[in-house]
Amino acid sequence: MGSFIWWIKNALLGVVSLLFLTFGIVNLGNSYELKNPFEFVMTFFSASLMIMISIVGIIYPALQIYSFLKKDEAKKNEHNL
Repeated sequence: MGSFIWWIKNALLGVVSLLFLTFGIVNLGNSYELKNPFEFVMTFFSASLMIMISIVGIIYPALQIYSFLKKDEAKKNEHNL
């Protein structure tokens, strides 16, 4: 953990999740313009699912990086004692 590939993987996951989050929000806004109620329901719930999955895709790397930095900081403080 903490290698160059690990950082790239987490950064890429976060960026792709942000792109899907924006796409989901745009889709959610566009669903309100639909006239057919069945199309509205399908588009609304698919956009909501896309937003929820994207949020998890943003939170996961953030927590991984936070955990890594917290352990690194604890090691530094342990050596300073």
